[in-house]
Amino acid sequence: MRIQHNIAALNSYRNLTNNNSAVSKNLEKLSSGYRINRAGDDAAGLAISEKMRAQITGLETAQKNAQDGISLVQTAEGALTEVHSMLNRMVELADQSANGTYDNATDRANLQKEITSLKEEIDRISEGTNFNGIKLLDGSMGSYQATADIAAVDGVIAKNPITIVGGKLDGADAFTVNHGDDGAVTLGSVTIGGETYADAAALAAAGLNLSTVTPSIGNNGTYTFKITLGDADTATAAAAEAVGAGISITVNTLGKPAADATYTFTVAGTAGTKAAGGSLSLQIGDTAESFNQLEVSVGSMSTDALGIGSIDISTQAGAKSAVDLIKNAINTVSSTRGDLGAIQNRLEHTINNLSVTTENMTAAESRIRDVDMANEMMAYTKNNILVQASQAMLAQANQIPQGVLQLLQ
Repeated sequence: MRIQHNIAALNSYRNLTNNNSAVSKNLEKLSSGYRINRAGDDAAGLAISEKMRAQITGLETAQKNAQDGISLVQTAEGALTEVHSMLNRMVELADQSANGTYDNATDRANLQKEITSLKEEIDRISEGTNFNGIKLLDGSMGSYQATADIAAVDGVIAKNPITIVGGKLDGADAFTVNHGDDGAVTLGSVTIGGETYADAAALAAAGLNLSTVTPSIGNNGTYTFKITLGDADTATAAAAEAVGAGISITVNTLGKPAADATYTFTVAGTAGTKAAGGSLSLQIGDTAESFNQLEVSVGSMSTDALGIGSIDISTQAGAKSAVDLIKNAINTVSSTRGDLGAIQNRLEHTINNLSVTTENMTAAESRIRDVDMANEMMAYTKNNILVQASQAMLAQANQIPQGVLQLLQ
């Protein structure tokens, strides 16, 4: 018999320590609800579940982004609803003025006053409609812009119209659009020295010459627009004063460009890069890949962009020509609203898909990370009994050296 080392007590103590540690872990899991509270609980499971948690967080945020996108689209579409209403009223007024029973000086002049007021309101809506400070209908979400010193602006463009800003009216600069896609390019509105001309006819009426180079046979087309001052005697005062002023040209692409269509803008022959502008990008996924980005593009809905900026129904002839222009504007607004509606429907499906994916990913993360409360309670009960048993056995083991005293008597 030995008294220096009580091996039985050491054994009981070791088991008591292990059982206390097990009970402590049981209590931690039961109180937190997690099977993994630290890397030591399950290193591989921790790494996998943290990766899943990051994905789940991204999916939940993408749902919020898509919902914000729907709100933005609804804001734009709601504004266009009123634009549609005003355009329909303008058709009514133009048809009314086109009737021969009205007097120009009084009746048609009064009808034109309402047309002017409606155009001003359409322009106000185009300029003022915004979501969280982002303007939606002024064209900033529907075009790429080049600054005055930019020559080659290359990029994937599926937007219409394209706005080219820069150059001078002194004849030195030309605006060139090259593209390798089916379709054609036509000149839209032109702004020179603060004066806007709706189309080529308006330029000609002001005494400005427009020269264009049409494309050769085949799909690859080069379109050059050059505007110079015509005969000084026939040019308007505004046109004459615009010599040397900056030019802003809107180019309309006929037919939607293919996804890989590349357009090159050339202004003044100086190399440059793409300037800020273009569509608004929504993050609708948990990664930065392009398929998780949704581009929202809305062209300018101003009266100039819609082609009705210069309509005048104060004469019968003007009223007749205005009818078709207004109906074309209605078609443009209808097409834009249709595009916005399609985007909204897509975003709603995106939200549904993100919700299902989030649910499934959360279930997978739960299986790794969460504790089975019933199973853990069973383990706790067992370990708690073992703690009490090991305490009792330690007490018994500590009594063993007492037997040595009987030998010493």
